[in-house]
Formats: sequence, structure tokens, C-alpha cells
Amino acid sequence: MKEQKEDNKDMHVPDTSKPAVDELDTAGRSLSEALRMSFIILKVIMIVLVLAFLASGFKTVDSNEQALVLRFGKIRGEGEKRILGPGLHWIFPYPIDEIVKIPVQTQVNLPIDSFWYYMTQSEILSGQMRPVRPGQPLKPLQDGYCLTRGESQNEAIGDFAGSDYNIVHSKWQLTYQIDDPEQFFIDTYIEDVKPGDIYFNVITESIKPLLKDVFENAVVTALVNYTIDEAISSQDRIPKHVRRLVQEKLDKIESGIKVVSVQLTASECPRQVKEAFEAPTRASQQSKKVITDAEAYAANTLNEAGGSVAGELFAALHDGSIDEQTREQLWSQLAGAAGKKIADARAYRTKVVERARANADYLESILPEYRQRPKLVLQNIYLDAMENILKNADEKFVVQTTKGSKGTEIRVLLNRDPTIKKKKKSTGQTEQNQEQ
Repeated sequence: MKEQKEDNKDMHVPDTSKPAVDELDTAGRSLSEALRMSFIILKVIMIVLVLAFLASGFKTVDSNEQALVLRFGKIRGEGEKRILGPGLHWIFPYPIDEIVKIPVQTQVNLPIDSFWYYMTQSEILSGQMRPVRPGQPLKPLQDGYCLTRGESQNEAIGDFAGSDYNIVHSKWQLTYQIDDPEQFFIDTYIEDVKPGDIYFNVITESIKPLLKDVFENAVVTALVNYTIDEAISSQDRIPKHVRRLVQEKLDKIESGIKVVSVQLTASECPRQVKEAFEAPTRASQQSKKVITDAEAYAANTLNEAGGSVAGELFAALHDGSIDEQTREQLWSQLAGAAGKKIADARAYRTKVVERARANADYLESILPEYRQRPKLVLQNIYLDAMENILKNADEKFVVQTTKGSKGTEIRVLLNRDPTIKKKKKSTGQTEQNQEQ
């Protein structure tokens, strides 16, 4: 009975373990599925991140740049492979590799005004300086200047004793570019590039003090070898000297910087003595102008007087070694006013000779008749001469004295009115016009 009761008891008690196991299996499957999906998504994200990380290693170098690759701070590569040229390159992304782009083809202009007058901001903007007041001295702590050597320096032995140094103010412009990027990166200090900064601007600002100091030292060293006249007038020789000194210094410190050009944009003496300094220059220029004008006037006068051979003839006349035949040949080539006078003289000589020959022939032709009837021939000659004399006279007065009129005085008024002839001519023309 007892066993039967226990069996009945077992038969009436409900079994709840099976549903619980089913619920656990469902939750486990859901969790497993979620974990599987999570791992898949995580793998995809990791793959994308890896690809993005690798893609970030592609770097572009512009056409005016060269680049260095730093692997853990040390330049990567050997020989020519240490420098990357323009184009697309792949490197390990930061922090493994880092690329440094250096603009090697870009030329930078650096104005140097250290040796110029002090100018206020308004004077710099307007480009005009205030005039110097009488007696206003130079202010060495404010005005920039440089020394030039004096005229009495003995260049052969480098003797500066007794040499009067002069002051000159000058403006310069230095044009440079980076020639060796590796040497520049290793030996030249560059400030750290902050986020948002342009590396080129950081480079130019960082090396500006260095270049300025080197350039100023070169200018001081160079100008002491020149006079103030050379410093003001020489626009080519001194800049070449300064450029050579600057390049030598930059090469000595292995800066990797190349000097493209050096220009002396302005140079002048101190304003306090400018008027006195320019007076000899103006006098010299005026003297040269007068000499040039005189030479031009002399050449023009010679040309007008004798043509292109006048100068040669003038030299030949004062040169005793020139033979007479050469002189005669030059005389024959003479032109201009002298040539015209010589031609007129020769024509006049020919005319006189021909006239004398004609007269001689005429006298020889009448000589036989003159020997037979001399009075008649002389009378005819006289009448012919009087006819030639009187034929051009507008008014003629013939006065013949009578015989025996001793003491009789005949007066002829010679200062007649010169307008009579004109009046007669004008009256005749008026009558002709009326008749027409």
C-alpha cells in the first residue's frame, strides 16, 4: 500500500525541469548569436581601421618639395633613397614613420634694412622721410649705417693708417632657397610645427635671424674694402662680394641653404652731409656735360666746315710726317662750307683767268688798228665803256660846259628822292590796271 501511495504521489507531482532547460538553451543560443555577430562586427571594424591606418601612410610631395622620412626620429633609407622626390609615396603611419616636406624649389626674398635710416611706420607706408633739421646729428643707436674705407688706404700693404672712414646707408635684398634638404634638416634649427601651422612659414621665420646675422656680418666685412663713392655707384661688384661671403659662411656651418642673389636696392651718404657730398658729383657731371657738348660742337663744326674728312685733314695739317700728296688728296675730298669756298675760289680763279685771256685776245685783235688810228680806237673803247655804265641807270644827266666859261660853277644835286622811281613804277602799273 505504501509503495502504491508513493507511486501515486509521483504520478500526481508535475515535472517542471524540462521547460527550464528549454529556456536556458534559447537564451544561450541568443547570447551565442549576439556574441558571434559582435565578433563579426568587431572584425570588420578592425579590418576597416587597419585599412584606414595603412591608407594614412600615403603622402603626396609637391613639385617644389623634397621629403625626408623619419622612422622613430631617424632618417630612413640610404643614399638617394633618403630623399623622396615629388609624387605619391607610402610610408608607415605615425608614430612609426613621419614625413618632413622641405620646399627646395621655392625662392624666398629677405629684405635687410639694418643699415638704413630709422623710419617711422607712417614714413615706411608713405615712402617719404622727413627732412633733416639743420644741425641734427646722426643717432648711431637708432639709425643704421656701415663704414667704408677712405681714399688714403694703401691697398698693397693693407695700411689703414690715416684713412678717413666714411658712413654709408644701404638697403639690401637677399634671395635664397634650400639646396640640401637633409643637411638643412640636420644642421639648421627649426621650431616645432604646431597644429595648424604651415611648415614653410615656420621654416622662413626660424632661419630669418640666422640669415640676417650672417648677411649683416658679410656687408660689414665687404664694405670696409670700398670707398663711399664705390659703395654708392657700384650696383654689381659689391653685391657679388657680399653674396660670396654669405655663401661661404652658410657652407661653413653646413646649413644646406643656397644664396640665389644679393641686390643692393638703395645706398646713399648720410642725410646730414648729403648736399655737400653731392656738390662735387654735380660739378663732375656738369663738367662732363660741358666737355661732351664741346666735343659734339667741335665735331659738328668740323663736319659743317669740311665734311667727314675734316678731322683727318686737320690732323694731317698738324702732322709733319704726312706727305703733300696725301694732303692734296684730303683737300680734294673736303666738303661742307670749306669745300664750297674752295670750289667758289677755284671757279672765280677760272673766271678771272678766262676773262684775262679774253681781254688779251681782244687787245691783240685791235692792236693793228690801234697802231694806225690810236685816238679812234680809244674813243670807241671809251664809248663802249660809257654805254655799259649808263645802260643800267634810270636817270641820266648830261652836262657839257662851253668853252671860255672860266669861273663858272656847275652843281648837280645827287641826293635825289629815292622814292621817285618807285612812284613812277607804281603810277605806270596803276595806269595799266585801269586800261585793262
